[in-house]
Amino acid sequence: MQRYARLAFVLLALLGLGASLAALYVHYRMIVDPSYTSFCDISETVSCQAVLTSQYGSFFGIPVAVGGAIWSALVLLLGVFGMAPPSAPVAPTPPKDKKSVKVAAPVPDNRAARVAGYIFLLSTLGLAAVLYLGYASFFLLRQACPLCVAMYASVIGLFIVSGGAASELSAIPGALGRDLRAVTGSPLASTLAIVLIAASAGLVIWFPREAPAAETAAGAAPVALPTETLGPEETQAFEAWLAAQPRVTLDVPSGGARVVVAKFNDYQCPACRQAYIAYKAIQQKYETQLPGQVAFLNVDYPLESECNTGGIHSAACEAAVAVRLARTRNRAPQMEEWLFDNQPGMTRDTVKQALADIAQVTDFDAQYAKVLDEVRKDAQLGQKLQINGTPTFFINGIRIASTLRPAYFDAAIAWELKRTQAATP
Repeated sequence: MQRYARLAFVLLALLGLGASLAALYVHYRMIVDPSYTSFCDISETVSCQAVLTSQYGSFFGIPVAVGGAIWSALVLLLGVFGMAPPSAPVAPTPPKDKKSVKVAAPVPDNRAARVAGYIFLLSTLGLAAVLYLGYASFFLLRQACPLCVAMYASVIGLFIVSGGAASELSAIPGALGRDLRAVTGSPLASTLAIVLIAASAGLVIWFPREAPAAETAAGAAPVALPTETLGPEETQAFEAWLAAQPRVTLDVPSGGARVVVAKFNDYQCPACRQAYIAYKAIQQKYETQLPGQVAFLNVDYPLESECNTGGIHSAACEAAVAVRLARTRNRAPQMEEWLFDNQPGMTRDTVKQALADIAQVTDFDAQYAKVLDEVRKDAQLGQKLQINGTPTFFINGIRIASTLRPAYFDAAIAWELKRTQAATP
């Protein structure tokens, strides 16, 4: 059993390590390259970016995938080296006088069973982590990350296999000190341990951090502008990328603004909420400093079959209608804030009640069908533009398929302002 368990440990740990390193690569590219779209961003509900950049993708600024990589590497080392077959013991030389001394029988080496026990304990901790992260992904974010799912499969598989192979759990407390001394006493084992510790510390310390977006409650002070600044080389490279992008003509009102930022939005989309929080201060800045020069528009693209081609958000159409009705009472910003703050558990009834409380609109049902037709027109524009995920931004017709870091979002608007100023006779 343990021979096959060792092979299973190695293969499952390699799966987890590969998935974690791939997730780290995707996370890194999203931080350093605002134009990057990962290979596993398949749809609105299957997206590595949406999960990795969510509040559950990092803890204290450290990506969860860092922990997955360290954990998988430790299990891999235990499987490869800890469960390696022991060297054949050298038989003791029997004494000449066989009658006077009895030769002790060799004591069987149960190291493999103990190592399986160590892996079982690690897998138990890992299982607790992936159950929490899986719940957050599938039930709170309502999105799946293929790389994360591969890691979940690795941990669950290791838990099952190690549970069957760990026959020396009761011996672990007494043997732990001896096994640790054996590691420090072996040049190969101690070298591998030092390499693992150094690599783990390097990942934690030097992996680039992403400035978290500060959330504000209703009535709180405006969020601060992003503190990240782009260097000349970063700005030049980003502007070159913007200049090379194709532009599309959007049938949306500009109101005479020089820059139109159109956001295809779903009020039940977690990534739309993240963008709303991250860009709120930037929008406030331009509305205050350059009134009328930059227009920020929400284009409704609810992922719900009642007003679009389909989706998983059961109250997204109702939310879009509620914002339009609140706009007639000049309460749209307050309604939007409530919707983004109350995404979990949002229903038609809660949206109706919030609309009545915030904008004093009490005839939601009577106006619903008429306003829903306007929402459908927005959704049809998104279908024409082949929107396959929310939020999708268009900055003066330049498509931004992913949520830019705030500093880059700000830089894109500033570049468009300069470009349109230079083009004005």
